[in-house]
This record gives sequence, structure tokens and C-alpha cells, in this order.
Amino acid sequence: MTGAALAPPVTSDITPAVLAIGRPEFAQSLIATLRRVADVGHCMVFSFASERSARCLLNIGNIPIGAELGAAYSDHFHFADPNRDAIFREQAIDRPVVLPAFARRMYGGKYRKIFFEDSGIVDKLAVAIWVGQICFYVNFYRTTSQGRFAGDEVERLRAVAPAVSAAVARHFQHQPASQDDPVRMLETLFASSEPFARLTGREKQVCLRIVSGLSSEAISADLDIGLQSTLTYRKRAYEKLGISSQNELFAIALRLLAARSMN
Repeated sequence: MTGAALAPPVTSDITPAVLAIGRPEFAQSLIATLRRVADVGHCMVFSFASERSARCLLNIGNIPIGAELGAAYSDHFHFADPNRDAIFREQAIDRPVVLPAFARRMYGGKYRKIFFEDSGIVDKLAVAIWVGQICFYVNFYRTTSQGRFAGDEVERLRAVAPAVSAAVARHFQHQPASQDDPVRMLETLFASSEPFARLTGREKQVCLRIVSGLSSEAISADLDIGLQSTLTYRKRAYEKLGISSQNELFAIALRLLAARSMN
């Protein structure tokens, strides 16, 4: 009937994304599903393993600087996210939590400039789900060219958000390590593979975080140690590995990953 309100979506609305779990096409299936359900422009997924660390797991859609935003958020801007309190407050709840409605005034000036003004984001909706000690934080965005979510779009998106967050969690939990998190696979390799086996535990932790793209400041915050300590562990590790730069560390890591993929 013309003018009638759209009914809330049924489970089949997200079936393509669910069927793509664990497959290379998951990201494309997910954004296609979200666009069909509520014309979502962009989707980003972050994980929290503790209150001090965040990682961007997925960045797909129509925001050209999405990768830069993901890196900036993971590095330190997650500390300024007003949703953090709600996310960690609900850690003991074993169900998805749809976060409070978006309001630009919730965010600080620098955060607003980088994540909304410079990026062209005009609206968002977010959902979080804890699986054990890891939280998957899923964000849905609309950009300037699209305008804000309409009321019926918000209703449909909020209806599927819990199931979408569960699908995202399932996907990133069960991806092969080589596709999901190379650093996690390196943790195993570091334990027994040369030359990383010669490092101390703390030196390995610092090197793993360097490989994952964290700055020295972010490593210090993640490991709860001083910046000078981080620099000392890095220096000692480089000396033991016989290298002098981050690029050389990446080269060793890539060789290990390549050797692992051929076995």
C-alpha cells in the first residue's frame, strides 16, 4: 500500500551476510546487506580486548579516508569515544547491545572534526557484542551525500543490528589466522621460530605490536608500561635480531608468514 510504513526486516534480510561468514566475500556481502536493509553508506568493525587497546577489523563502504579513520581510532581516539562506557559496562551481558542514538554533541571538538566533518559522516548507529573477553564493536554510517538515516531506516537497522553483530563476531572468530589476524599467528611463530625465539616475553610483545601498526605511545598504553621502557625493549629486540629498523622487522615477519603459508 502506498505510504504504508515498512515492516521490520525478517531474518532473511541478512541471510547473504550470514552465508558468507568465514569466506573472503564476507565484507562485500555485509555492506550489500546493510545497504539493502537501511542504505548504510559505510561499515567499520573494531575489537576491544581490553580497555587500553582497539583494533580495526573491517572498513568498507563509501568513505574515502576510512582506512585512516580506522587507524586513528585504533591508535588513540577510542579513548575519546563516548560509547566506551556503555560498551564496557555491558561486558558481563551475553547479548548484543545497541548503543545510544547518535548526537554530534556527544563528541569532543577534535573527534568531531576528524571523524565527522573531515570524513563527511552525518549519522551513525552502533552495536557491540562481547564474546568472552573480546568485544566486537560494529558501526554503521551515513555520509553527506546520503543524509541522515530516516526513521524507518533506523527502525530496520536497529532490528537487524544484533544479528549482524553476531555474524561479525562469528566471522572474525572463525577466520583462518592467515586471513583474520596475522599478528595472532605470529604469536605462535614467535614462541619457537628463529630468530624471534631468542627474544624475552616483553620484547616479543613489543615487536608484535610494532608489526600490528601500533605507535610507541600506543604500545606503552596497551602494555601499561612507560614510553622509555617500550623504547628500551624495542632497542634490545632489534639488537638481538640484528636489525635497525621497523622495515627490517616487517621483513622478518613477512618471511615467517610466507613460510607458514607454504607448509
